[in-house]
Amino acid sequence: MKKVILFLIAVLMTGCNEKTLMNTPTKKVEMFFENYQTLSDDVISDLNKVTAEEEKFNTENREKYMELMKKHYQQLTYDVKDEKVDGDTALVTVEIEVNDYSKALKEADTYLENNKEEFEENGKYNEFLFMKYKLDKLSEVKDRVKYTLDLTLSKINGVWKLDNISNIDEQKINGVYDYS
Repeated sequence: MKKVILFLIAVLMTGCNEKTLMNTPTKKVEMFFENYQTLSDDVISDLNKVTAEEEKFNTENREKYMELMKKHYQQLTYDVKDEKVDGDTALVTVEIEVNDYSKALKEADTYLENNKEEFEENGKYNEFLFMKYKLDKLSEVKDRVKYTLDLTLSKINGVWKLDNISNIDEQKINGVYDYS
């Protein structure tokens, strides 16, 4: 009986240690990026929301964009470089590597400026045609880019939570940040 009690105490202590290990700023940042890589329900829900709200997408473009971004997120890599904790706030520095879509987007916009007639239908500019062109160019991207992000976290009721991500960091995660 004594062995059973000691075993149960060891299991409970291990469980507590696992919870403690899961509740660190670094672990929360790792979980954040793992959600992208594994296409968690939250990531897919956000992606669905973004594509549903985009008026420049027809059904075909919406589906192509979804597949492009899913692949992008699965290919995202990250490496936590540093963690600094100061009371109930923390700063985690992480390096990410993503597809570099910014160059393709700029080139597509330049192409549009010089070849607008290619995206006309019955003499009128067709946004869906250009969006298809742009998505085709994005799907050809092979170049990757590395960014360093400084992510802040706050400890609320004993649990570390990632603060809101800046628009710039979001652009970096999505590979569209214009770093030129």
